[in-house]
Amino acid sequence: MNLKNKVIVITGGSKGLGKELARFLVLEKAKVIISARSKNELLKASQETGALTCLCDVSKENEVNKLAAFALKKFGKIDIWINNAGITIPHMDVEDINPKSAHEVMEINFFGTFYGSRAALKIMKKQKGGTILNIVSMSSLIGRAQSSVYAASKWAARGFTESLRIALEPYNISVLMVHPGGFKTTIFGKFKPAGYKTWMEIDYVAKKIIQNLKKKSPKKEIIVNK
Repeated sequence: MNLKNKVIVITGGSKGLGKELARFLVLEKAKVIISARSKNELLKASQETGALTCLCDVSKENEVNKLAAFALKKFGKIDIWINNAGITIPHMDVEDINPKSAHEVMEINFFGTFYGSRAALKIMKKQKGGTILNIVSMSSLIGRAQSSVYAASKWAARGFTESLRIALEPYNISVLMVHPGGFKTTIFGKFKPAGYKTWMEIDYVAKKIIQNLKKKSPKKEIIVNK
């Protein structure tokens, strides 16, 4: 699709893959809104990318709805909604995982995708079209030792996305899914997994995602890996 003047909302857009997507999409002349929980990080990302900003904690549906309302008020439509926000926890054995941390991962990675999709589809049904793009993970395709909670959240997101795609086909709403392999995202903080230095660069992953979006008929599901 031609991305010029498309209204695009990106959750988790203040850093990492979300910020890189915003940067490239602005260069495509799209109208981009990025959201995140940190006002300071959003301001910095806006200065670096040229995207508009809106504070939003995707684990809270009322805030996600306010994000959608902000985009609608600003531009009158939403063409593409990218559920990108995600967190993880350090790799560890199941018995060592703090249940509170596990709940937070599910709240952001699954329910954030769920809330974002709900907010977007309500608007897209009224405007009779649109695209929802969920950034999932290769961890949703195969189990990973010591990454059980993150993998579980992404398996849930994949199942939800596949089901949502079927549900929205009659409404001219495309539901796309991306499974990146290991890339140098900020999600890990100081607890970087083994082999991190050899992983893909963020701009490579962002470019692959945008290349698919720009196709006349974007693939419904892509894996981005070396």
